[in-house]
Amino acid sequence: MSPAERYAAARERAKEQATALGSFRQMYEFGLDPFQLDACSALEAGRGVLVAAPTGSGKTIVGEFAVHLALREGRKCFYTTPIKALSNQKYADLVKRYGTDTVGLLTGDNSINGGAPVVVMTTEVLRNMLYAGSSGLAGLGYVVMDEVHYLSDRFRGAVWEEVIIHLPESVTLVSLSATVSNAEEFGDWLDTVRGDTAVIVSEHRPVPLWQHVLAGPRLHDLFVDEAQREVNPDLLRLARTESIRLSDRGRRERSGRERRGYRKPPSRRLWTPSRVEVVDRLDAEGLLPAITFIFSRAGCEAAVQQCLHAGLRLNDDGERARVRALVEERTAAIPDEDLHVLGYFEWLDALERGVAAHHAGMLPTFKEVVEELFVQGLVKAVFATETLALGINMPARSVVLEKLVKWNGETHVDVTPGEYTQLTGRAGRRGIDVEGHAIVLWQPNLDPGALAGLAGTRTYPLRSSFKPSYNMAVNLVGQFGRHRSRELLETSFAQFQADRAVVGISRQVQRNEEGLAGYQEAMTCHLGDFEEYAGLRRELKDREAELARQGVAQRRAAAAESLEKLRIGDVIQVPGGRYAGLAVVLDPGVAPGRSQGFRPGQHEGPRPLVLTAERQVKRLALIDFPSPVEPLDKMRIPRSFNPRSPQSRRDLASALRTKAGHHEPARRRKVRSAAADDTEIARLRAAIRAHPCHGCADREDHARWAERYHRLTRDTRQLERRIEGRTNTIARTFDRVCALLADLGYLEGDTVTPDGRRLGRLYGELDLLAAECLRERLWDGLTPAELAACASALVYEARQADEAVPPRLPPGSPREVLDQMVRLWGRLDALEERHRLNTIENVGQRQPDLGFAWPAYRWASGAGLDSVLRDADMPAGDFVRWIRQLIDVLGQISNAAPGDSQVPATARKAVDALRRGVIAYSSVG
Repeated sequence: MSPAERYAAARERAKEQATALGSFRQMYEFGLDPFQLDACSALEAGRGVLVAAPTGSGKTIVGEFAVHLALREGRKCFYTTPIKALSNQKYADLVKRYGTDTVGLLTGDNSINGGAPVVVMTTEVLRNMLYAGSSGLAGLGYVVMDEVHYLSDRFRGAVWEEVIIHLPESVTLVSLSATVSNAEEFGDWLDTVRGDTAVIVSEHRPVPLWQHVLAGPRLHDLFVDEAQREVNPDLLRLARTESIRLSDRGRRERSGRERRGYRKPPSRRLWTPSRVEVVDRLDAEGLLPAITFIFSRAGCEAAVQQCLHAGLRLNDDGERARVRALVEERTAAIPDEDLHVLGYFEWLDALERGVAAHHAGMLPTFKEVVEELFVQGLVKAVFATETLALGINMPARSVVLEKLVKWNGETHVDVTPGEYTQLTGRAGRRGIDVEGHAIVLWQPNLDPGALAGLAGTRTYPLRSSFKPSYNMAVNLVGQFGRHRSRELLETSFAQFQADRAVVGISRQVQRNEEGLAGYQEAMTCHLGDFEEYAGLRRELKDREAELARQGVAQRRAAAAESLEKLRIGDVIQVPGGRYAGLAVVLDPGVAPGRSQGFRPGQHEGPRPLVLTAERQVKRLALIDFPSPVEPLDKMRIPRSFNPRSPQSRRDLASALRTKAGHHEPARRRKVRSAAADDTEIARLRAAIRAHPCHGCADREDHARWAERYHRLTRDTRQLERRIEGRTNTIARTFDRVCALLADLGYLEGDTVTPDGRRLGRLYGELDLLAAECLRERLWDGLTPAELAACASALVYEARQADEAVPPRLPPGSPREVLDQMVRLWGRLDALEERHRLNTIENVGQRQPDLGFAWPAYRWASGAGLDSVLRDADMPAGDFVRWIRQLIDVLGQISNAAPGDSQVPATARKAVDALRRGVIAYSSVG
């Protein structure tokens, strides 16, 4: 390099070091990736940024640069995350760099130095600050929204959009997202609502990911090429062989497994390895640490027990000692009497061996210890539910998926490509591993081709779940009035996506209209208006079909009515179906309480059980009776008759033939068609014959074009209705919400009433029910423990929605108040139905769940953890989570309740009573 070039390069370096990015880069030992540099440069230039990149690629560097810029400019930066665990983790990271004076934390559980220039918080906390007009927003320059793809979340996603829409224009937004397939669309929306936004998309994984299938003892590569497109032919061959073997076995079993001399086929060459075998195999291959995703909490705990029973040990003596020291330090605040209840000693034994579970049912402290030990390499095998994939910084060398099917709370569903990418994205630790490994366990009927499609598809579209809520409505109207609020909501990502979809539908409507013009020309008749003639023919066809349907319904109703009159011992002639002929009624088959006649569509009608003359006992259906049936005779059914006994059936069938064999089968009478006497059909036939086009030689050719014209017109109208349904959908829902709130007296035009202001301080799914309870003074006079029990119904939702056992309730006042709350909810539900709000997903109030009232009451009354958990039959982690949510809602009730009631003081006392023991443990601060 010449002296001039060296001088120019030195000047360029000095110029860069003078920038914020230059000084920021010096804080890291490693160089920044191109996407990180692009995003940071855009931020320094004053632009907002959306960064979409794979898990583990280092997106948070961009968020940390926003923190750096804010401090450099003397402004504030809020760093938001979707879950408290992530907030705690980010808080710890930033404290290490900037110190406790500079960094604060605000979550539902912790409030540490909230006035600091850098505050980490959950997204809901920032939303509440915006609606409350908090003084903490003064001087805010940057907001980082980590895991912004959470706005797709069905239940909480709306909060992200609320924040993005309502942040002051002066705030620069940094949005960090997993790889999504519509990042550009999301970026266009951010451009619209937040101003100039740079969209930075990186598909590059810093650590390459290799896909495998573990079948029996062998670890097979899923792909055989570097580009990971060609599926391993050995794996395809194995799958075919296994499929043939399984179908052969099925045939053998069907052809008589119980035959004498039958031998079980040889054991299969392929099998699904046990959890212990998987860990052993990964250990032998040098693929630990690993996270095995099991879509069940019980499965995770069972996996740890299986490893313990097998005597698995992944840690040496030195590592065991380090594990014990860290665990004892982190759990020192837990009282000794609670340790046994929490399963501490079994948990510690597994940790010392290098094995752990990780799921939402665990105590938060235990989960955090597992995360810390895993990052330090002291836990080498973690069995986790999919919640671990949601942002926690816990990368592994390998990720194992036991199955590609999971339970979503309602049914078993296949893992989607987006979920597969999210789960396997944990594999490969940057700066530690040369490559990461995703391993799927062999299962019967595994299709390697489908798995390759799952692994190779990068479809994870961001879909808005935004819907106006009652709380949102009163807060918006209070700040902006109804008209401006409506305009604001029309800027939501939900409406943006709906409008974009409308563009595509509108294009289809235009194409249809062009096609209609062509069809209209083709059906033109020189004798007259063929469209009018085709309309008459269509009216005739529709009228004939309607009369035919009415006839079928009438005959069906008559048949059902005749069946309802049957009694035991009636001899009947079954007119049609497989069992046509003589039969005797053994059971009329009429359900209790169904004596009011048959109503089409309500039920399937009577199902009489009969014995036929051929000795068959069958339960017949309405379909076997195309016409009404009348008893031909009557015979006695012996008390000793047993329908399962061939002899009993033979004897009764013989008696039936003797008694009624002389009856001739009834001939079906031809019923005169209703169409023959219908004046409307006669009028239409006359009009068709009189129309000029009826005499056209090309009439049927024109008619075919007219039918196509009609079908396309019908399709076009459906598309137009879809356009109408998608246009202004959010604003229409907002109008309905406001109308309901006006009916209840929370809004008066653009004015929020005192009751409405109370509603504005209540957040959650049952915000309106809580406001109504305060207005009706339902909670006045309750003790702190009783109020805790009643308020628990506002937050708790059972994991199994259809629990058969009625929940246990506290005695006395709470039982009565909870009953009043359910009745109050019923009135609100009826009102929502009148305003057509209950048909819109995630708008409206779900039914309060009373299943946590007894545990909440007992804990607030001072009962011990052991007896409360035993009574509740609930994991410690779930108990802690629900109590913390209850504490949060009681805090809201305290702030929202009328000043002249006892409820604010009672709510504060309830919070104090709940925040003890296991609830008070916190690994932050």
